[in-house]
Amino acid sequence: MNVGFFLFDNALALDIAGPAEVFAAANRLRRSGEAYALSYWSPRGGPVVTASGMIIDTQPIAACTPDALSTLIVSGGIGLDDAARLRALVEPLEPIARGCERVCSVCSGAFILAAAGLLDDRRAVTHWEDVARFKTLFPAVHVETDPIYVQDGHIWTSAGVSAGIDLALALVEQDLGRRVALTVARQLVVFLHRPGGQAQYSKVLTGQIAAESRGATSRLGALSGWIADRLGERLDVERLARHCAMSSRSFARKFAACYGTTPARFVEDLRLEAAIGALEAGRTSIKRIAAETGFGDEERMRRVFHRRLGISPQSFRARFGQCAPSNPPPVSSGTDSTLHIAPA
Repeated sequence: MNVGFFLFDNALALDIAGPAEVFAAANRLRRSGEAYALSYWSPRGGPVVTASGMIIDTQPIAACTPDALSTLIVSGGIGLDDAARLRALVEPLEPIARGCERVCSVCSGAFILAAAGLLDDRRAVTHWEDVARFKTLFPAVHVETDPIYVQDGHIWTSAGVSAGIDLALALVEQDLGRRVALTVARQLVVFLHRPGGQAQYSKVLTGQIAAESRGATSRLGALSGWIADRLGERLDVERLARHCAMSSRSFARKFAACYGTTPARFVEDLRLEAAIGALEAGRTSIKRIAAETGFGDEERMRRVFHRRLGISPQSFRARFGQCAPSNPPPVSSGTDSTLHIAPA
């Protein structure tokens, strides 16, 4: 399989090197020849200087033909919200991208695919800091805010920087099977698989950022961290309001204004995030995880997992945990590999 990386000056090196190492590691596991042939392309060819100063030798994309690549991976980089720069990148790339069997982007590389019209009426993801600009520039794209990567048909998009490694592992699993993908992940010392729908970033951190940006008081702004330290305790509106020295009604109104969600939904988000991390990380019993993360019992946690993720905690661990078997039961069938996190 021929995998081509499209990059440009000020591209992010990890967007390229991370996925490339995944494919190279998969090649090293093969006894009957390499599975992936890697190539590097740019608008003009020659040396390309990444944002970190790394220099990568490339071929001119004009020398490529649509059938030369089975997979095209478009890097992210600095300044991709500039319309003139986007046009300069899209023009030579578009005919190649439209002819590839599988087209992918890492981080802000989604801006390039969107500018080429390849993401119109499709689900996509980009780095969380770029979501607002992306929605403004490309209203025809159904951009999502939480997933690490999204597959919509033959097009895959992934979120911030290191998510390109997760995407590449998913491609290897699709091409060569789960056993190979798991072995590659172990060799690279990364999580065996983060589900595509796992949030890009900590709910605690983003809660703090959102609250502070909306003028929250110091106590209300720090509340997300306070909640995260007490997930196993009772965290109803009355207790949270008392901690912030407010009435329940005033607290609920101010919390929603600062955090953009209800207190109950936010607490559930943090509990779900903590339970996901515990299921991925080790062998702690599901009963204990349910108690420590505040769900109370296994049945309540099971209901939340089914409602939000469409999968039970047991199946989640079997598929995504570090101790997962090589051939776990599938979550669902079809071409969409994303594990959805549904609204509460």
